[in-house]
Amino acid sequence: MKKATILLLLALPFWAAAQSPKGGNASQSAEYQKLKFEQFFDYLNARYVDTLNNETLVEEAITGILSALDPHSSYSSAEEMKSITESFDGSFSGIGVEFDVINDTIIVVNTVAGGPAESVGILPNDRIVSVDGKSSVGVSRADVPKLLRGPKRSRVQLGIERRGEPDDLIFNVTRDDIPIHTIDAAYMAAPGIGYIRVNRFAGTTMQEFRQSFDGLGPLSALILDLRGNGGGLLDQAIEMSEFFLPAGSVIVSTEGRNVRNISYKSRRAGTFTEGKLVVLIDSSSASGSEIVAGAVQDWDRGVIIGQPSFGKGLVQQQIPLIDGSAVRITVARYHTPSGRVIQRPFENGDIEGYYLDHIRRTLDSSYADSLNMDAPVYSTLRNGRKVLGAGGIYPDIHIPLDTTKNYSYWNQLIRGGVINEYINTLLEKERGRLTTQYPTFERFAEQFEVTPSMLEALADLGRTRNILPTPEEEAATLPDIRMHLKALIARKLWDSNEYFRITNSADDREFAKAVEILQHPAEYDRLLGNADRK
Repeated sequence: MKKATILLLLALPFWAAAQSPKGGNASQSAEYQKLKFEQFFDYLNARYVDTLNNETLVEEAITGILSALDPHSSYSSAEEMKSITESFDGSFSGIGVEFDVINDTIIVVNTVAGGPAESVGILPNDRIVSVDGKSSVGVSRADVPKLLRGPKRSRVQLGIERRGEPDDLIFNVTRDDIPIHTIDAAYMAAPGIGYIRVNRFAGTTMQEFRQSFDGLGPLSALILDLRGNGGGLLDQAIEMSEFFLPAGSVIVSTEGRNVRNISYKSRRAGTFTEGKLVVLIDSSSASGSEIVAGAVQDWDRGVIIGQPSFGKGLVQQQIPLIDGSAVRITVARYHTPSGRVIQRPFENGDIEGYYLDHIRRTLDSSYADSLNMDAPVYSTLRNGRKVLGAGGIYPDIHIPLDTTKNYSYWNQLIRGGVINEYINTLLEKERGRLTTQYPTFERFAEQFEVTPSMLEALADLGRTRNILPTPEEEAATLPDIRMHLKALIARKLWDSNEYFRITNSADDREFAKAVEILQHPAEYDRLLGNADRK
């Protein structure tokens, strides 16, 4: 009797599936396929030779289904959801990276400015393949925080696979507190020209931004730096766009098969609608950054400078599941005010190809330009300028990535922790003298110089790690080493604001171009088509 009951129960899902669809192609209906899966799952648990871990099976099934749809639909376990909430609201001790897990490998999506990972030279798109000598390939998303986070000052060794490098790279990282601040720097770049760098859109971004903006005093122009900003909370990106636009301006719209199309508009006149504006973007600027840059460009509100942005324009809706986990399901696409689709084209399920295409677009400017040959052309809404719709935001002034600065010697010094160790050791001995000699950053920026003895001490420390440059490379990297050492010392003595004040002014082509454009009103107006309207 018991056996018959079991067989009857196993048969019920199949019977229901066969009977439920009415008309049309029944086997294609969602309900039919759901019942088919339930039937399979019941048979599996009843018949399989070993005890099953149903939690793991279901999570892998969900992950597999989502990965076959698009690059940005995802699943987060209950434990991961705690970490995600923490990353937007609090702080923690770790290495300071945003990550994803793709094809069983931890991918560095971004590094926290000033954090331990950035300090040793870990880069976006690096693959973490080992942690403390043990392979991390195959690790679940939920276990990544356990590997990377830890007590402050504890050390972790990471094996990194980087495209273009024949062997794995080894980084020694000292964990530290990772505060969730979203404004890296805010200062006066030139008389009347402010500069604000925003690293992400989190819950406090616009509060921080307004405080930073107000702290700069009256401005005639602003450089908004969104390079490396991978996005975040939609409402904060909309509010930042609103800051620069007149009331009623469309900022972004969404369209999807099963959701209501929505057009987000400025609810009020922005705080800074008249001053000149430049927005800096690069290949890591994504999502929220692209919403802001797209709205500024489409309304001819400011000049966009840098490299083409990432092209992440899919709207995810986060849906909680019964155990505290959640799925983020793509429900719509973002459109800029002129109608451009922000999302870069992709093949369903080809996530690896999607990210490889991004790397190629980043490193090969001719490839990026070739994609624009067949790109649809749109008109801006105020002045009728032509803008491209190939996915992502194509800048008004394209400055190709300078790949000549990728020096092996410098990269090895950073990866091996030599730079970080040298700066920490130097300041342990010299902090008192430096703060006395340079009581203000202005005096430090003007008078401090990296001496030959400092360079030799750094080289000696590198030699102890078997890091040896060729004479040609040592000469080529010398200006960059001097500049970065000075900037890193400034960061330790003050904060990241001063770090960017040095690096931006020293050798940042996008920053220099922004200042140049803002100091020449006629060229600014020409780029935006304002001259044609006068």
